[in-house]
Amino acid sequence: MADGLSISIAERLTQNDLQRIEALLPQLSSTARFDAARVLSLLDAQNTDLFVARASGRIVGMATLATAPLVTGWHGSIEDVVVDQGTRGQGIARQLLETIIDEAQRRGLDKLDLTSRPSRESALRLYEAVGFVRRDTNVLRFGSHTD
Repeated sequence: MADGLSISIAERLTQNDLQRIEALLPQLSSTARFDAARVLSLLDAQNTDLFVARASGRIVGMATLATAPLVTGWHGSIEDVVVDQGTRGQGIARQLLETIIDEAQRRGLDKLDLTSRPSRESALRLYEAVGFVRRDTNVLRFGSHTD
């Protein structure tokens, strides 16, 4: 486990925090483009929370929890999970996910989903280790992004 690790819902982001998020983004997706205004909008977004993992005060990982009321109940989705390459293997992603799962349960979410590319084998093992179960389903996407 990383020394001095803390995980929390971001309530404010400094310029340095935004630079760290910008550096994490290409490690998450080759097609994602950083937009500081969009990231900052997460701080005030209803039903969306940006969780940040900080080691000694510096952002080393992040994930987003989006929640929505559906006819079938409250649903949560974990998106944009990424830990900096230089700090991987220290249990940061596990702690980040466990913190989000605890918060989702505290909020009474009936379902919590996340998706991952099949090529991300170590991430898939981690997701299963913290309690996610593979489903026999297809994820379909409409739009220009293929990542």
